[in-house]
Amino acid sequence: MPKVDEIKRVIETLSDEERSLIVEWLLEREWERWDQQIKKDEAQGKLRFLFEEARKEKEKGELIPL
Repeated sequence: MPKVDEIKRVIETLSDEERSLIVEWLLEREWERWDQQIKKDEAQGKLRFLFEEARKEKEKGELIPL
C-alpha cells in the first residue's frame, strides 16, 4: 500500500497541532460512517431484536434507566 505508507510518513512530520487536526478529521468521518451504517441496519430491521429485548426487560421491571 504505497499511498498509505506515504501518508504515514507525512503524518510523522506533522506538528502536534496538525496531527490533532488530522485525528479529529478522521474521527468525524468514522462517526459519519457509523451513523450511516446504523441507519441502514435499522431500516433493514437488523436492530429490531434490541427493541424487543428492551421491551421485555421493561415488562419484567428489569430495565435499568440510563
